[in-house]
Amino acid sequence: MGKKECVFCEPGLLANQRVLLSNEHCLFLQLEEAGEKGSQLEGAGLIVPREHRETVFDLTKDEWESTCTLLHEVKSYIDEKHQPQGYNLGWNCGETGGQHIFHAHLHVLPRYDDKPMAGQGIRYLFKSEGNRRGSRVPEVPVTPRTLSDS
Repeated sequence: MGKKECVFCEPGLLANQRVLLSNEHCLFLQLEEAGEKGSQLEGAGLIVPREHRETVFDLTKDEWESTCTLLHEVKSYIDEKHQPQGYNLGWNCGETGGQHIFHAHLHVLPRYDDKPMAGQGIRYLFKSEGNRRGSRVPEVPVTPRTLSDS
């Protein structure tokens, strides 16, 4: 994929994608529906380097530092606008690692107590029996947690 076709190099390629915050090296992007209260990914967004870098391992020191600085600004913004009770942060690297857009991007996922998967961290799916190496068809158990399970 060339830079002209990259939705992170050219944020205007996705009509519903907005740049909410930025600094010298990074942008915080959010899809319009993520700004809506009660949406599936309420408050979620991505921090991406301005320069095309395929994975997080390709970031420069300045890009790393700018990502960290912007992450703190993003947290303040999301905390004020959406009041989450927690966060998941993550990078997907390479096709096997779940990366579908080959421009590095940090997922910023606010978490809420009233969502069915509250309390289930990033490793929850990886630790399931269906995720053992050599398994043909992974079974992904989804056991919603209720507030009474707390």
